[in-house]
Amino acid sequence: MGIFSKTCEYAMRAVFFIAAKTADGGRVGIKEIATGIDSPEHFLAKILQDLSRRGVIQSAKGPNGGFYVDEAILNMPLSSIVEAVDGNDIFIGCGLGLEYCSEENPCPIHHEFKAIRNQIQVLLKTTKIGEFNEDLNLGIAVLKK
Repeated sequence: MGIFSKTCEYAMRAVFFIAAKTADGGRVGIKEIATGIDSPEHFLAKILQDLSRRGVIQSAKGPNGGFYVDEAILNMPLSSIVEAVDGNDIFIGCGLGLEYCSEENPCPIHHEFKAIRNQIQVLLKTTKIGEFNEDLNLGIAVLKK
């Protein structure tokens, strides 16, 4: 089990796939993305529609249509994907899911979890969407189980 929602996991994998396949131009269709990341196509369609609406990926209709990214998207932080799908709870939420947890009223794991949560935030805010293209295209990194 990951630290992100299942929807967010698929969204991140899809964006990485699209970025790796389209950074040099071109577009990729939903069937190829679904196969490339081991995702059910119907589930992926809604995710891609939401990401497109929020400007995390781009889409074009027609015979040469599909999904793609441009230079601006390649330079967006990973946090833009997470925030588009899951909001910012991962950056502020309690590790046990408690609403009352705070500095003044901490849960048992509050301080340790806060440190980890802050490291995750730094990773997501400082890592760019396009950073993994070469590793993905060379097969050094993978997006399927």
